[in-house]
Amino acid sequence: MVVQQRRRSGAFAVVAAVVGAVVGAAITGCSGAADASPGADPGDAVRKAPDVLTRAGTSKARTSMEMATGGTRVTIRGEGAYDFVQRHGQLKVVLPEDPSGTDGHRPITELFAPGALYMKNRGAGVPADKWVRVDTTTLEDGNLVTGGATDPAAAAELLRGAQDVRYVGEEELAGVPVAHYRGVSDLGRAARAASPQVRGALAAAAKGFAKDAVPFDAYLDREGRLRKVRHQFSFANQGRTVAVASTTLLYEFGAPVAVRLPPREDIYAGKVKA
Repeated sequence: MVVQQRRRSGAFAVVAAVVGAVVGAAITGCSGAADASPGADPGDAVRKAPDVLTRAGTSKARTSMEMATGGTRVTIRGEGAYDFVQRHGQLKVVLPEDPSGTDGHRPITELFAPGALYMKNRGAGVPADKWVRVDTTTLEDGNLVTGGATDPAAAAELLRGAQDVRYVGEEELAGVPVAHYRGVSDLGRAARAASPQVRGALAAAAKGFAKDAVPFDAYLDREGRLRKVRHQFSFANQGRTVAVASTTLLYEFGAPVAVRLPPREDIYAGKVKA
């Protein structure tokens, strides 16, 4: 498993297996941008980014999660859309190839909702037509890592705890001028300041992570909208240090987002094999 947890809930085992199985297999298989300069307080601009996203409404999203341990590196990628008003979204998450080079993993559909993560094509004994639901407030990382893709709202809300922020410079991201900021987010501070829909998950992360400090790089456009954020996490797992870099890209603001949460009868109630 990616994260060594103190609380061994069945819910965590479900999500950890999505990432942990992939990492475990890999281990054994051994031009100038236009002006986008910040205001007087770089930290203030970064901490306001979640509110700006809420005003923007929706966007498309791409995610990547890179995990490195023992000289082995794997990447999990996701693509979909997110509604920052309703705090729900959908991603199709693609797991990396097996060490043999064969791609034996079906894409996993993930639905994000306040306090919950739904997964389809979870495998490991779950019927193909069923969903697995996980309460993210019970996970010690608040689903910042173990789902294989950080909830875009949580990725943004983490910036509410930004400290020691400095302006790196102007850059261009997919043809859009952006201001690049670098700093460290305090998990406890972020949880206290977070929106109500995300607060429970971040509060769980603040209690469960070994360190409260999460280094980040954030890229804001001229309207203050978060275009890209990269968080760096680190865990001790069975004597190994696992470094995790979670990146979220946001684009096409205002894109339609339609998320239909599965009805109760489509939720798998049986035991999930880890």
